[in-house]
Parts: sequence; C-alpha cells; structure tokens
Amino acid sequence: MPSTAYPELDELLEEFTASMRAILGENFVALYVQGSFALGDADEDSDVDWIAVVEDELTDDQVADLQAMHRRLFGLDTSWAQHLEGSYIPRALLRGLDPERTELWFLDNGASELVRDNHCNTAVVRWVVRERGVALAGPDPKELVDPVSREALRDEMPIAMREWAEWARTIPMSRRAVTLLVVSFCRILHTLETGAVTSKKEAGEWALRALDPKWADLIQAAMNDRPDAWRKVREPAPPDTAERTVAFMDYALSRLPPSRP
Repeated sequence: MPSTAYPELDELLEEFTASMRAILGENFVALYVQGSFALGDADEDSDVDWIAVVEDELTDDQVADLQAMHRRLFGLDTSWAQHLEGSYIPRALLRGLDPERTELWFLDNGASELVRDNHCNTAVVRWVVRERGVALAGPDPKELVDPVSREALRDEMPIAMREWAEWARTIPMSRRAVTLLVVSFCRILHTLETGAVTSKKEAGEWALRALDPKWADLIQAAMNDRPDAWRKVREPAPPDTAERTVAFMDYALSRLPPSRP
C-alpha cells in the first residue's frame, strides 16, 4: 500500500481499506486517495479525501455495515480518523461526467455517519482521481475514469463558486472558515482561468500574481494561517477580516462569465 509521510495515517488507511473490502466483498472495485494528498499539498491539518468505487449500488445491509465501520474508525485514537472525507460511487457512474450530479453515500470531514450528498460527484474530483489519484486498492484509476476536459472543468466553476458562497453565508466566520474560503475561491478562479486543477498553495501563489493587488494581504494572510486549522474552527475571525472575506467572495463572483442562455 502506498505510504504517506504520516505513519498513523498509513495505519488508518490500511485498516480502512481492509475493513471496506471485507464488508463489500465482490461489490468492491477500488479505493483511491484524492484531494490534497493526491495533489502533493497535504499537511497535518489536511482532510483525507478518498473515493471508493463499487460495482453496483450499495445494498441496505452494506450501508448499515459501512455506517458501523465509520463510527468505529471515527473513535480510533488518531486525529486522522476524524478527518476522513469521501464517497462511494458505482463504477458506471464514475466513468464520465454526471450532469444530474446524483447523490452518493458520503462521509463528511468531521462526521461519523454516511449521508446522501453530491459533494464528490464533480468533474474536479474525477480529474484528480484519474490524473493524480493514489490507489490504496484496485486498478490504475485511468482504467475507470474517462479524461476530463479543460472546458468541463471551467464549466463547473460557476456552480462550485455559488455553492461555496451559499454555504459561507450560513456559517459563523471563524479563522478556519476565512482561510478555507479565501483559498478555495482562489482555486476556483485559477481553474476558471486555466482549465486546470492545482493545489491550494499553487492557487494562492497564482492569485497573488493574477488578481487585483488589493486582495493580496487577505490572500497571503489566509495562506499563512493554514497551519493548525482545527484549533481555529472555534476562533472567531476578526470582524474586518470576515467582512473582507465576504467582499472577496463577491469580487470572485463578479468575475464569472455571463450565464449561457
């Protein structure tokens, strides 16, 4: 099994993989790490993003057993266990883009229960899995996922940006939320501009060069504040920083191309 720079995480991923395979049996196809660990930008505070590929839709019994597995893993004595995030997707649905964005069984970061959500059913996730995904079990992801075009990635960015903005207006503006939002909007703008997917660090550096200089201090501060992210979930952002973050989101939204008829 591929290893990360974190032995505790390697142990967790090994147990995660073995437990999932035991539950799913012949319905198991593959398990990939994606997100920051695939893009080479992970640290101690990163989510552990994954995609599990199944042959057919999960049965009720499989969902129940997976729920029990996720609750058990969440209780393990390692902080990585509380930051697994991913979805179970049927092989046929993963193959190409899904305009309907069908909901999948999804485990959110910080959660111990699977819910139905379309969070991972995106062009970006397919691109990362196919081009950079790390196989914990199963074939090369290029065998399961068709190429994702730059145009498809660009087309998805207005949807992603509006979803992020809608979510942002429903949450307390903590220091972690500020960092997450500013860097995420930089990544979206970068993909909108280039048709490529990159790491948070590279997107932030691009934004410092490419966006209006008046946002440079906010972007640089967000990049600097990424370490020790989970402690900052409960630390309110300074009011002026929160206001500027909302203004930066509005600036990013203003850069979207006109809606197509």
